[in-house]
Amino acid sequence: MYKIMRTLGGFIRRETVLFISIVLALISAVFVPPSREYISYIDWDTLFLLFSLMAVVKGFQKTGLFLYLGGRMLKKTTMARQMLLILVFLPFLFSMVITNDVSLITFVPFGLAVLRMTGQERLAVPLLVLQTIAANLGSMLTPMGNPQNLYLYGRAGIGFWGLCKWMLPYVLLSAAGLFVLILLRRSIPISAEAVEVKWEHPRALPFCAAGFVLCLLGIFHLVPDAIIALFVLIFLLFADRKLLASVDYSLLGTFFAFFIFVGNLGNIEGFQELIASLLEKNVELVAILVSQITSNVPAALLLSNFTSDWHGLVVGCNLGGLGTLVASMASLISFKLLGKEYPSKRGKYLLVFTVYNIGFLAALLAGGALMRAVFT
Repeated sequence: MYKIMRTLGGFIRRETVLFISIVLALISAVFVPPSREYISYIDWDTLFLLFSLMAVVKGFQKTGLFLYLGGRMLKKTTMARQMLLILVFLPFLFSMVITNDVSLITFVPFGLAVLRMTGQERLAVPLLVLQTIAANLGSMLTPMGNPQNLYLYGRAGIGFWGLCKWMLPYVLLSAAGLFVLILLRRSIPISAEAVEVKWEHPRALPFCAAGFVLCLLGIFHLVPDAIIALFVLIFLLFADRKLLASVDYSLLGTFFAFFIFVGNLGNIEGFQELIASLLEKNVELVAILVSQITSNVPAALLLSNFTSDWHGLVVGCNLGGLGTLVASMASLISFKLLGKEYPSKRGKYLLVFTVYNIGFLAALLAGGALMRAVFT
């Protein structure tokens, strides 16, 4: 019994969001008993495309392409400020294509390694805070930048460039904010000559590129998502089963459970009216506030069934990734990696992270209000 409880406790610590989503789905099933209608709750296209994208990005990560490009960019760096600009804008730009969490998994350890090589470990906290904010904000631009965008893009039917147009002003303002913050830091001479990154599996790159193009065809609705997922699955079963096993199935499980939970909530008398009444006041603000507690992916899944204000929901769930540590689950990646390398700096990290996140959230909300006042 003790071993079972210990195993369960470990699972809850590792997969907190998945566990909560399963519990919520089970509780909702008490009020709405399981039936064939449950199948209609599931957005299968989102799950198929999310699986395909995660597998392809894992492949790219395995080739070492991202780290190789980052290493090449750092080779001629001579000042700490230049180094910070590169290390922060790498996750900002790459998150638009490979998602915010993969961007952080790739570039946070790389950034810490570069700091050690250049003798700049004093910058560990500000670097990781800025990298985390950069990944969360850069990923706002595209449907494949983060899971909630991929889901809302499919639900809203706005088109690829439609979503980009909505989020571009916020992304540009975010880039300007990151740039100014780094310029304000004191810069000293460094040597990045020791930074050397080699390709791990360059022969796999053409297959990854082909897979990514296939995913883009799915995003643009030119190829059915189910066909893409089936192709990726069959290819990896024969070519790389280890990579197939490394896909984040807990995220897929979280989506699946939340689809059940949200579908059942819509069938509980009175609940739909309650959520709809809250959203009538300000969809963007409600999405931001809900994200602070549940994180922005569950917030998108929950609120999408109760409003047709897709612009407000997309903007709110994206900006909702700022704020608390759990507002975007990708933020936990940086916190865990910092805690592993520098346990004594976790308190300082939380303080700096919170201050910077609130500052960016306030600035982007003010910028959004100003844009609406000028252009409407």
